[in-house]
Amino acid sequence: MTDSNSISLNQVSKWYPSHKAVSDVDLFVPEGCLMALVGHNGAGKTTLMKLILGLIRPTAGNLTILGKDPCDRDAFNRREGIGFLPENVSFEPNMTGRELIRFYARLKHESDKRCFELMETVGLGDAIDRRLKTYSKGMKQRLGLAQALLGKPRLLLLDEPTSGLDPAARQQFYDIIRDLRNEGVTILLCSHVLTELEAQTDAVTVMNSGRVVASGSLEQLRERAGLPLNIRVTVKEGMTEKIATPLRQHQAQITRLNGRHLELECPPQAKMQLLRHLGELGSVVEDIELFNSSLDQLYAVFSTRKGA
Repeated sequence: MTDSNSISLNQVSKWYPSHKAVSDVDLFVPEGCLMALVGHNGAGKTTLMKLILGLIRPTAGNLTILGKDPCDRDAFNRREGIGFLPENVSFEPNMTGRELIRFYARLKHESDKRCFELMETVGLGDAIDRRLKTYSKGMKQRLGLAQALLGKPRLLLLDEPTSGLDPAARQQFYDIIRDLRNEGVTILLCSHVLTELEAQTDAVTVMNSGRVVASGSLEQLRERAGLPLNIRVTVKEGMTEKIATPLRQHQAQITRLNGRHLELECPPQAKMQLLRHLGELGSVVEDIELFNSSLDQLYAVFSTRKGA
């Protein structure tokens, strides 16, 4: 644990009379990191968010957010440095977008100019004077993001932020998030859409049954998971059978084979030896494609585990 961590949880637990929501959680998120928090419903993600926000106190353990205890007496004054977008946003339907964003802006001492800038940023500039009851779910989600960005937060907590967004709006959302990360904002993002997270995150934390079962970069999780590497080889017509047998001698398991293509799996540690062999085949090999384990596959491995 270092001073450069925006979020530091050390053996944090939250227990209720009926159940243990989270148990012995260690989680450290450095400044400027985009951390994805994933897990099934009931895994403890929302409880973790509430602990970080200081809405509930831990039963055991220690946590600091932006270097301070989120539940101490001065926590309220420091919340201007934190932005939060809940999974289900709920706004007064008869307010306009302008009225709503100005209401939240006053809480964070932001100007009317900044309100309009944020509404433009999330693509709601043309709808700023419409009543919220006319907004679609995706528009309300973008409005929620705008309010979360008020006050130029140093830490941003996002719970299913792309819910209800169409593909273009999702891309716009991640463009905004990338810019914030480049500016040094720390982002903790919960989502079930793992395919879109894979290209966006610096690190991933997987929760199951209230515990952290894996945490690290995708490269670190791939190493820990030990899943085979998938390789697709394109060869000259009719040559697949000829090279398939020697490939098996290099720890390769052929999963698909036809006239010009071989698809195979090999242990990660056998990758370089296998690639050297393919290189020695010369012009017989026309193309080689390597496919790392996806975040979906990694989640399937770790989400069944009970502890890190």
